Amino acid sequence: MCRIAGAPRTLLPLLAALLQASVEASGEIALCKTGFPEDVYSAVLSKDVHEGQPLLSVKFSNCNGKRKVQYESSEPADFKVDEDGMVYAVRSFPLSSEHSKFLIYAQDKETQEKWQVAVKLSLKPTLTEESVKESPEVEEIVFPRQVAKHNGYLQRQKRDWVIPPINLPENSRGPFPQELVRIRSDRDKNLSLRYSVTGPGADQPPTGIFIINPISGQLSVTKPLDRELIARFHLRAHAVDINGNQVENPIDIVINVIDMNDNRPEFLHQVWNGTVPEGSKPGTYVMTVTAIDADDPNALNGMLRYRILSQAPSTPSPNMFTINNETGDIITVAAGLDREKVQQYTLIIQATDMEGNPTYGLSNTATAVITVTDVNDNPPEFTAMTFYGEVPENRVDVIVANLTVTDKDQPHTPAWNAEYRISGGDPTGRFAIQTDPNSNDGLVTVVKPIDFEANRMFVLTVAAENQVPLAKGIQHPPQSTATVSVTVIDVNENPYFTPNPKIIRQEEGLHAGTMLTTFTAQDPDRYMQQNIRYTKLSDPANWLKIDPVNGHITTIAVLDRESPNVKNNIYNATFLASDNGIPPMSGTGTLQIYLLDINDNAPQVLPQEAETCETPDPNSINITALDYDIDPNAGPFAFDLPLSPVTIKRNWTITRLNGDFAQLNLKIKFLEAGIYEVPIIITDSGNPPKSNISVLRVKVCQCDSNGDCTDVDRIVGAGLGTGAIIAILLCIIILLILVLMFVVWMKRRDKERQAKQLLIDPEDDVRDNILKYDEEGGGEEDQDYDLSQLQQPDTVEPDAIKPVGIRRLDERPIHAEPQYPVRSAAPHPGDIGDFINEGLKAADNDPTAPPYDSLLVFDYEGSGSTAGSLSSLNSSSSGGEQDYDYLNDWGPRFKKLADMYGGGDD
Repeated sequence: MCRIAGAPRTLLPLLAALLQASVEASGEIALCKTGFPEDVYSAVLSKDVHEGQPLLSVKFSNCNGKRKVQYESSEPADFKVDEDGMVYAVRSFPLSSEHSKFLIYAQDKETQEKWQVAVKLSLKPTLTEESVKESPEVEEIVFPRQVAKHNGYLQRQKRDWVIPPINLPENSRGPFPQELVRIRSDRDKNLSLRYSVTGPGADQPPTGIFIINPISGQLSVTKPLDRELIARFHLRAHAVDINGNQVENPIDIVINVIDMNDNRPEFLHQVWNGTVPEGSKPGTYVMTVTAIDADDPNALNGMLRYRILSQAPSTPSPNMFTINNETGDIITVAAGLDREKVQQYTLIIQATDMEGNPTYGLSNTATAVITVTDVNDNPPEFTAMTFYGEVPENRVDVIVANLTVTDKDQPHTPAWNAEYRISGGDPTGRFAIQTDPNSNDGLVTVVKPIDFEANRMFVLTVAAENQVPLAKGIQHPPQSTATVSVTVIDVNENPYFTPNPKIIRQEEGLHAGTMLTTFTAQDPDRYMQQNIRYTKLSDPANWLKIDPVNGHITTIAVLDRESPNVKNNIYNATFLASDNGIPPMSGTGTLQIYLLDINDNAPQVLPQEAETCETPDPNSINITALDYDIDPNAGPFAFDLPLSPVTIKRNWTITRLNGDFAQLNLKIKFLEAGIYEVPIIITDSGNPPKSNISVLRVKVCQCDSNGDCTDVDRIVGAGLGTGAIIAILLCIIILLILVLMFVVWMKRRDKERQAKQLLIDPEDDVRDNILKYDEEGGGEEDQDYDLSQLQQPDTVEPDAIKPVGIRRLDERPIHAEPQYPVRSAAPHPGDIGDFINEGLKAADNDPTAPPYDSLLVFDYEGSGSTAGSLSSLNSSSSGGEQDYDYLNDWGPRFKKLADMYGGGDD
């Protein structure tokens, strides 16, 4: 160590600390080097390398963390490197010497700087526990030398070798601890060193698996290893002096746990389900079964092989399927899969490791259930060549025949469901076939009415096929055909009128007994001998009759076009035609009579009532005519006044305005107010014309300046019409009937009351012998008693105002006494319980009331009462000669009385 001159003695420790920190920092910077931390990477593999198999992982040290490197292989056709440094096999090949070494390059994408590292592959030796034990030699690992460069800092010596990993088989039986290697530094000759290891398995979980002798550097394992838990341990060995100062850079020790075949293959599922269509060709893929082995998949211990142990059933061939021994794919190898014969196969699959070695490999089994799915390889077939059915004529939605088919395919699938169609024999489309979804039968149904007289029988050609076409290669025809013979049954049909309705034209006024027309019906049943009879069904005006045999229609009254039963000049009558078939049938027909008008109605004045003023001015009366006939038997009309009485033409004048209207005016200057009946002659334009004298009721009244009538009474008030009088009379009659009914009802109620009395002879009515008394007094001498005692307590006068001498002996004496609540008056019978309780409570609280067992004094009620004594009721002295035998006839209730009085002298 160099000394710094002139430095104060107190600064020496501080300078020494700074110098040591600088040296340590420089050493750390020198230890971080960009590139691969190893010069050579090695991997131990099995003989065969598979495509995509991971081989090993390389690491690239990126000190600043900003470099982006890209890996490449010197043998890109055999190996590739991912971005994470994992090396994979590009193809499958057997490991040989030419593939044992190659280089891996790492190139910076930005600076294009390049690094390389060597990779060495070696075959895995077949190790056993005995071979490991037979190797007594312990490998010695020496720390690399360190040299000091001109700057005085320790630098790692570049070496041309890498410490190979230590291979240790799993499940070793010991003895433990088992020595592995010896760590040694070449500086232990001059210094006393201490060795230690760090990392998972040593001082990190799981701790205590690896230990090292700190003096000798002997590294040992303390327990058996399990590759399935940890396949590789990465430890670091350290060498320090007795003061704890590091004398060597740590070295990495990799311990690979060698796999042993200690795990059986395990299937992902114990039962695998797959399907295959029936009729599949050999080589058809069915399903894939998969098993896993916890052992090393790159070693023989984890390489599985599959095979089929058994097939059930073994028909039509015991080897219907095969399995790819590496992938587990199950395929068909034989033809003849028929679902109608075998619907399901069960295979027992075995997976064995050690590449299927039956001697050393471990095995496990699973079940593969293969279901043969249905394809349409069987067309439907009719169970008969001809089907028969029958249907009554004129019936629809009737099932005529039931077509049955057989199909060997799986029920209720498109390959089994049948579809029917009619290919011949039904040109008019009167039949249809529907499929029963449950039975798959065809239901032949009538959709249009069939006439027996037109078709007595149908012969249909039907075909049946599946919803999906037949599978390719099937030799059967795609459909099956059959015939259906349908017989039509003749039934009695309704007779029908032709034409219907029948229209005739006839003038009104036709006299009774005139034959109008013949209205007959046709019977569609040509092959039945039946008779038709006619009756009248509807004749609103009762003008017609029809002959029941031949259908001749004759009038029985005069036809009137103006009848309310005629609508738009047409009169409708309905007739019924009935046959004598079984069952009898009937049909209706309508006769329409178009009535031609004749001049049979005289015109009438309209309106029939009017009013006018006493003077000709300022108004007049406009009238018209009403004629129920139609043109040309109606207007234009002629209006005129009759010659008599003479006062008509003297007082009135009529002027024709046009063919339908005329005007009536006063002819004189003044006519006294009143009601006048003015006859008017009206003539129509018929041929011959028809006239009528119609009366117009005119009210003449006083008018104001506007010509309005000022009289209060109107024409309607002056005289009631016939309808009003009839209505008033009806109201009076109804009122009288109600009064009469009320009187009768009252009399009947009185009779019912009298009838309720007992119909018993007064002499035999025992109730007449019972006397009811409302007084408890004595004889006539005891009539002077104080009635005030019977009054309610609240109405009795106070004791102070009662006169002396009329107090009863049992009445309380007069003296000052406290006021107690007065008992309430007699309550409503509904509250009698409350009344008694209140009285009882008041008596119990009254200190002046005598005790209940005291002697009470009652007044003398006198003697000489008109009522007889009870002792006078002596049966032996009164009525002893009466005959009481009639008591035996009164029933069991009077039996005791009959025994007492009818038993003789005793």
